[in-house]
Amino acid sequence: MKCIGIISKHSDSRVESVVSGLTQWLEEQDRQVFLDQETAAVLGRSDGVMRSKLPEHCDFMIVLGGDGTLLSAARVMGSTGKPILGVNMGGLGFMTAVTLDELYPALERILRGEVEYDERMMLDVHVQRLGEQVASHTVLNDAVINKGALARIIDIRVCVGRKHLADYKADGLIISSPTGSTGYSIAAQGPIVHPSLHSIIVTPICPHMLTLRPLLVPDYMVVRAELVSNSTDVFLTLDGQVGFGLREGDIVEVRKAKSVIRFIHSPFRDYFTVLRTKLKWGER
Repeated sequence: MKCIGIISKHSDSRVESVVSGLTQWLEEQDRQVFLDQETAAVLGRSDGVMRSKLPEHCDFMIVLGGDGTLLSAARVMGSTGKPILGVNMGGLGFMTAVTLDELYPALERILRGEVEYDERMMLDVHVQRLGEQVASHTVLNDAVINKGALARIIDIRVCVGRKHLADYKADGLIISSPTGSTGYSIAAQGPIVHPSLHSIIVTPICPHMLTLRPLLVPDYMVVRAELVSNSTDVFLTLDGQVGFGLREGDIVEVRKAKSVIRFIHSPFRDYFTVLRTKLKWGER
């Protein structure tokens, strides 16, 4: 791993000092470092690389920030197969499981070749309108259909594979990967699903019928959600960062993506330790 890319939450006031020190340390280890344009600008440098082009220049990516920063970086890495080391600039994240204090010890192990990877499934999301595809995205966490603040409850017809599942009357619907199960889905009372499990989670948001519960389906199945409501205030939100307006009759199709994201596994804690710490299990 001779070439290393860095993406950061450039609005964080600590980025300049953290990235300056990290860049100097990596170069002392005879590594070439590439910064995305936003991070380079914070350091007063003009040699930053457009974020979408960064994977072409590096063997792996260091992402400094929170889970939101990592989600945007995951979309950049896409199907390259190049790994990501997520470093949390604040507390402990579900995906950014390495803290700033652990950054250099983790990098020393990585540069010695002592690396383990977690592979996470992604989801391909397509929007069909009047028989034509009008949007296509790949997400790591989730695709969310939700209504605006003043909109009425919306009707969504859901099919899994070729079978009709249910007609949902709700504030919305979350279709997530196992990684996304600890995102918006968990706030809507969805299950926590270990990221190694091959499944897609369908979680209603505030359903009008209490018998509509979250559901796990195998990842080889396709989930199709059709907006039945005649409303102009319904949106599809992808990984909480990209939005798309939906119309009556639009079909949101979600399936397992062919590509996976590879995270560099934290050498200091496992997934269950992260859950206990982040969710404060066992505390009173």
